[in-house]
Amino acid sequence: MASYSFADVAAAIAGPGGTFSLGSDAGAAEEGITVEFEEAANKMTIGAGGQGMQALNPSKAGKVTVRLLKTSPVNAQLTMLYNFQHESGAAAWGLNVLTVQDIARGDQYICAQGAFSKFPSNVYNKTGSTIEWVFDFVTIDPLLGAGLSL
Repeated sequence: MASYSFADVAAAIAGPGGTFSLGSDAGAAEEGITVEFEEAANKMTIGAGGQGMQALNPSKAGKVTVRLLKTSPVNAQLTMLYNFQHESGAAAWGLNVLTVQDIARGDQYICAQGAFSKFPSNVYNKTGSTIEWVFDFVTIDPLLGAGLSL
């Protein structure tokens, strides 16, 4: 069984107003990055007689949550990107592409047609907090790799 390190995770966002890293070098919080799909891929229907039917949902929609330390300079970059894109729905909104890769595992997510879900909450507390940036994507194409065999 191989080992894992967040240091092997590379992530980046590209969209109107900017392109920059969101991976292990971005001041990520301990909770890191989460990629999740919005809907189930299947809908099973069972008829009155007990027969069943499976229906494939073609949706690839989902969300990505990027958690950064309060002190990460990437929070300022994302704020500027949000403000720029928030100015125009026609010219700048919903055009982000976000990629997440685990180089050692061969994992890859390509997320397209993305928009900020909302501007994140901000907590000022005793020990410092994390900032959670949530993005909604029309399509997420996943690949979980087999890992490197050394």
